[in-house]
Amino acid sequence: MRRVLFLVAMTVSPLSQNMSAQMTGISGDRMRAHVKFLSSDLLEGRGVGARGGELASEYMATQFALIGAKPFGDAGTYFQQVSLVGVEPQPTTQLAMVPASGTPVSFKYLDEFIGVTLQQKTDAAFDASAVFVGHGITAPEYQWDDYAGVDVRGKVVVMFTNEPPSDDPNFFTGRALTYYGRWTYKYEEAARRGAIAAIIIHTTPTASYGWDVVRASWGREDQEVRLAPGEYDLAFAGWVTTDAGQKIAASIGMTVDQLLKAADTRGFKAIELPVHFRGRAPAKIREIHTRNVVAMIEGSDPQLKSEAVVFNAHWDHLGIGDPVDGDSIYHGAVDNATGCAMLLEIARAWEALPEKPRRSAIFLAATSEEAGLLGSRYFGEHPPIAAGKIALAINYDGFQPWGRTSDVVVNGSERTTIFPIVQEAAKRFQLTIAPDPRPEAGLYYRSDHFSFARVGIPAFSIEEGRTLLGKPPGTGEKLYEDYNDHRYHQPSDKYSDDWDFSGMEEYCRFGMTIAIDVANSPKLPTWRAGDEFLPMREKAGVK
Repeated sequence: MRRVLFLVAMTVSPLSQNMSAQMTGISGDRMRAHVKFLSSDLLEGRGVGARGGELASEYMATQFALIGAKPFGDAGTYFQQVSLVGVEPQPTTQLAMVPASGTPVSFKYLDEFIGVTLQQKTDAAFDASAVFVGHGITAPEYQWDDYAGVDVRGKVVVMFTNEPPSDDPNFFTGRALTYYGRWTYKYEEAARRGAIAAIIIHTTPTASYGWDVVRASWGREDQEVRLAPGEYDLAFAGWVTTDAGQKIAASIGMTVDQLLKAADTRGFKAIELPVHFRGRAPAKIREIHTRNVVAMIEGSDPQLKSEAVVFNAHWDHLGIGDPVDGDSIYHGAVDNATGCAMLLEIARAWEALPEKPRRSAIFLAATSEEAGLLGSRYFGEHPPIAAGKIALAINYDGFQPWGRTSDVVVNGSERTTIFPIVQEAAKRFQLTIAPDPRPEAGLYYRSDHFSFARVGIPAFSIEEGRTLLGKPPGTGEKLYEDYNDHRYHQPSDKYSDDWDFSGMEEYCRFGMTIAIDVANSPKLPTWRAGDEFLPMREKAGVK
């Protein structure tokens, strides 16, 4: 591994004067115009499957065409079609715990449980025995298997989110959450095991958020990529409150705390529960037709131009929703008109380079990020070139127009052999690499770069730091908290003429610098030894 890191580090070289000059020309004024238009009332919040979303994707494609980037979507177009299914759970959804003898315990929808069918049907029902499977994790690299010795086909699995706690970086990476701890993994693994339903017992510590967040997120339409013919998924994926979980735990004479302690203990064995779960999950179903926007600028090397670096930003937001202070348009100026503007400006600067890097560059404006990274996931599973030929993916999502900072966040880059290049770029721009402020929250798995990582492609987001130049200490944190509390996913996430785009200019240059060095390096990068995504990279043919 030291040899690999050395080889990658040796590829870091100063950019040519022509390349540096072109990056200096990156313009905040051009980005301002993009943000102002994409977050305007005309685009109606860029809802997926809605008029505003169609306009947004058409705008991105038109801008790529004006830049001179080639179409790289389906059938020679800029668009990669993505078929989604909207599944809206209904208030008549039911869940009951039925003991071997005695009275069934019915849980109250929204107040005690919530969930949705993942089978993309108008109605799904189940009545099956149950098994408590701890954290629902099978991780051979950590010698951990919550499903060992138990067959859950056709059964209901009950579990906690998160993963066994650890301070050991060699055991579930210590405090930093891995994908095994995310609720998405829990349902995916349960489906792979053939379970009919999966129920997570919510606690605020294990989820890192309260029941109100679960209720708000799961009580509305769920969007998923359409299942392929014959593809299996859960009849019901849901959560129960801690109090409802106490009733489940009591069926074996335990408490939720005792169940969690057992789940956290090495050597845990799945526990057959002396109950059935009976439920129905009616849903309104609708077809959603949406699209990624994909463009490409060809590399200069006759052989390496078949490989590429990728820049990504999602174009979608929440569309039109419940009015707040009389405004029902969820404009999404910061989230993510800013990232789209940066993507377009990087594409323009890349196309203008007089000396093109050796590898090609792909520019992806992804759909349906807000619904669960669906557009980027579809792209990762259906890339226009093989995943093993994609050297790097850099994501831009949600930039605060505060001006320049002295730091940058690049969580996940340290897991790849690209990290020496990232460190060198940070030095060039006099940026301090800031640590992940909440490693236990698993933020790495909640943005579009994860869709690339899960198929083995080295990927991370570039995020703004919080240490603002020329401002008192703590100003950035206060501004960030104010945005989260008052504008994030609210109609008030609007464009303002007083925004300072100089920081976004710098982060565009920073990302371009990294990507150019990677695009010119002789060897495809990969993940560091022991990383959870390394096997997928090796499977794709990159050693």
